[in-house]
Amino acid sequence: MVLYFIKAILIGLAASIPLGPLGIVCIQKTLSKGRWAGFAVGLGSSLADTFYATIALLSVSFISEFLNRNNDWVMLIGGIIILIIGLQIAFKNPIKDLRRPNAGSFSSRHFQEVGRGLLMTITNPGALVLMLGLFAFFHLDLGDSYKTVDVLVVLAGIFLGTAAWWFLLSSGISLFRKRFQLRQMLIINRISGAMIALLGLASLAEGLAQLIFHQSLI
Repeated sequence: MVLYFIKAILIGLAASIPLGPLGIVCIQKTLSKGRWAGFAVGLGSSLADTFYATIALLSVSFISEFLNRNNDWVMLIGGIIILIIGLQIAFKNPIKDLRRPNAGSFSSRHFQEVGRGLLMTITNPGALVLMLGLFAFFHLDLGDSYKTVDVLVVLAGIFLGTAAWWFLLSSGISLFRKRFQLRQMLIINRISGAMIALLGLASLAEGLAQLIFHQSLI
């Protein structure tokens, strides 16, 4: 059981370290709103990763087949969501966030960031593919005679691993937050928002291309 837990933590870390659109959002939110806002975005991703880990661990064929069968629509919708988030960040004024007072270490407004991270990750079918690959790489297989407690231990380890990475990233970035001037923050918002929007546009275009290709075969 201890070995399962250690492997699960490593899988969680490996699944989160690649800095995709969510990593950019985490960094941007940390710089504009503080460590807990950046961590909240990552926490939403941790919840989505744990959901995909459940599918990978239990081989929930229905959901897996649904995602594979509707990959084009998932890519299209996910691309639109990421594009909208990118544009929101690019055109948002970070000065308002900096002047807004903090209410506690993890106030209710951060739950919006949790939802943002959850939505960005859950609409990315690549997260499931990555999770399946990591399970195979780390040889984490509970077999057919697994116990419920084993499943819970693995899922807890994956959630802990992913959450630990986002906490370390947001905490590390927050150390440099006070060194940025307001003008630099505005530039960072523009650049990070544009990068996220371009990634969303690429996902949208790929989903649209797959959809058109599939329709032409019918």
